[in-house]
Amino acid sequence: MNGLANLLSLKNAASLKNIAGPLLIVMILSMMVLPLPPFLLDILFTFNISLSVIVLMLSINTVKPLEFSSFPAVILITTLLRLSLNVASARVVLMRGHEGEDAAGRVIGAFGHFLVGGNYTIGIVVFVILVIINFYVVTHGAHRIAQVGARFTLDAMPGKQMAIDADLNSGLIGEDEAKRRRAELSQEADFFGAMDGAGSFVVRDAMAGVMVMLINIVGGLIVGVLQHGLDIGVAAKTYTLLTIGDGLVAQIPSLMISTAAGLMVARVGSDENIGQQFLAQLFTNPQIILIAAAIIGGLGIIPGMPHFPFILFSILLGALAYFRSRLARVAKAPPPVEAPAAEAQEVSWDDVALVDVLGLEVGYRLISLVDKAQDGDLLKRIKGIRKKFAQDIGFLPPSVHIRDNLELKPNAYKISLKGVTVGTGDVYPGMFLAINPGRVTGSLPGTVTQDPAFGLPAVWVEAGLREQAQIQGYTVVDASTVVATHLNHLIQKHSSELLGREELQKLLDHASRELPKLVEDLTPKLVSLSVVQKVLQNLLDESIPIRDIRSILEAMIDHAAKTQDPEELTALVRARLSRSIVQQIAPASSELQVITIDPKLERLLMQAMQSGGAEAAIEPGLADTLLREANVATQNQENMGIPPVLLVPSQLRTLLSRFLRRAIPQLKVLAHTEVPDTRSIKVTAVLGGRA
Repeated sequence: MNGLANLLSLKNAASLKNIAGPLLIVMILSMMVLPLPPFLLDILFTFNISLSVIVLMLSINTVKPLEFSSFPAVILITTLLRLSLNVASARVVLMRGHEGEDAAGRVIGAFGHFLVGGNYTIGIVVFVILVIINFYVVTHGAHRIAQVGARFTLDAMPGKQMAIDADLNSGLIGEDEAKRRRAELSQEADFFGAMDGAGSFVVRDAMAGVMVMLINIVGGLIVGVLQHGLDIGVAAKTYTLLTIGDGLVAQIPSLMISTAAGLMVARVGSDENIGQQFLAQLFTNPQIILIAAAIIGGLGIIPGMPHFPFILFSILLGALAYFRSRLARVAKAPPPVEAPAAEAQEVSWDDVALVDVLGLEVGYRLISLVDKAQDGDLLKRIKGIRKKFAQDIGFLPPSVHIRDNLELKPNAYKISLKGVTVGTGDVYPGMFLAINPGRVTGSLPGTVTQDPAFGLPAVWVEAGLREQAQIQGYTVVDASTVVATHLNHLIQKHSSELLGREELQKLLDHASRELPKLVEDLTPKLVSLSVVQKVLQNLLDESIPIRDIRSILEAMIDHAAKTQDPEELTALVRARLSRSIVQQIAPASSELQVITIDPKLERLLMQAMQSGGAEAAIEPGLADTLLREANVATQNQENMGIPPVLLVPSQLRTLLSRFLRRAIPQLKVLAHTEVPDTRSIKVTAVLGGRA
């Protein structure tokens, strides 16, 4: 029974939430038509003020605008509420204003009498000042910031989308995180667009307040003098005070909502709310505070100036500067140095350090990137890279051993493979690398450099220029992303060297859980572990994933009785993987556009193969011509947006692939047997026609 009661209560709560919005809108619109008693007006005016205070406090304590994504709708609802209350209160003022200052309720009377001392001239002045502040300063400024923010947000969307795609492709984030970021980006654009439109409601609301006040005063004089026979002076004072009270009751919440709108659109991206940013950025530099204290103190000793307040604030600012400087000295103090051990330990085999397969060494200024205590996220990114590599390539790469190296420059890092440096770079924590993908619209101030992973032109910029760089078409990434992307690129490039005996054995153990018979039949019955390793390394050398381990093992089992040569087995495995190889090269088209070689050149290369065997080499003059023509054909293919593919006989594929791989890594060499029957072929160029 208790469970059923709880379920019913949850359903009732959900249904109340569903009807709360429509019910509120209907009630607000009803107030424009139905007469309301003064007591109910007091309740509604108090509710309006309370709601405005809540909205203002929420805007101050919100870290990101999307945390209060309903704010544009709140602006519309609160504006309708104030206008409805203006209509309802105007009706009561005109109908019952002749009865006295409390005829329209105690809230309006209090604002019209106590706040302005019962003087309607002062009330009019105060009301006009509030309208000017609200309309010409706060509301207009917030509306303008919302317009510019909406435009810049839409302009920056392509760059931000490219950054998300880059993180996804490099394995730094998963598909779910990418979808979340894209959704957040879309919501941000929708928010600023809605704020641009909502600003018009606030602007027109301020103008409506002035017009309602004028109409109430004129209408009150007409009703009081002509209908109720009041003296014109008494009617002017009574109706003007009630109108001023009504206007102040509406303008003060309107000013709060306008201020909240300005705070929501004027904030700069940070993980802190307005109060935290204010204290952290305004009172952190003791030198600036000390200069301000000296200036205030100098003003305080000028004859004729009020000495006490100026000197008081000078002393307070000086004390604040003193305490801030002490805190800064404590923060910069070096940690205590541990005393060395009294006696050296005996040398043992524990002192022999094996070479790390993958290593990352960082300068001392980059320690924060790998230190979780300092919110460093590089370790998390490296885990994501290894997971993405395992999913895409088909085996788990070795762990990356990270250590600091005082011999490196403070902002430098070094990536090593089996103790040999394969990549270096410099990054700057707290700054962003703006990479030029080739279609930027302007230049940026900063340190000009190159992307360490792909060699693209780039520039290190301050955090404040990040949005501008994205708007101009740059791909903007932080320091951790630069290191992670470089590491991911090198792991992909040297994947064959990462597949050692240890990794291969773990891969076979993992495969044996799903394919026990295949693994058992292959090794060591048919081929040795070293042959399997060499075949897989040959595939990885040409960027072919080994995820389809079932097809690879089956192909080796089928042909291992005929040959034990790793190169021949690799060619046979490639033929078995033909569909995935071609799909990886040209996934979107059924037609494969290829480069071929002239039949005369084929015969020359076949003769070189027959005379040289496995160690065949191409004659230097012929090699130079072949390389030059292949480079031109590859560039032509890329200019047309076509993946460059060279189609050759099976006997020549290995020779030409090794020959062209280093000079033209983007050119893929396929054998005739590696093209599936479902793919048609179109020849776009022929190499060696003049050989």
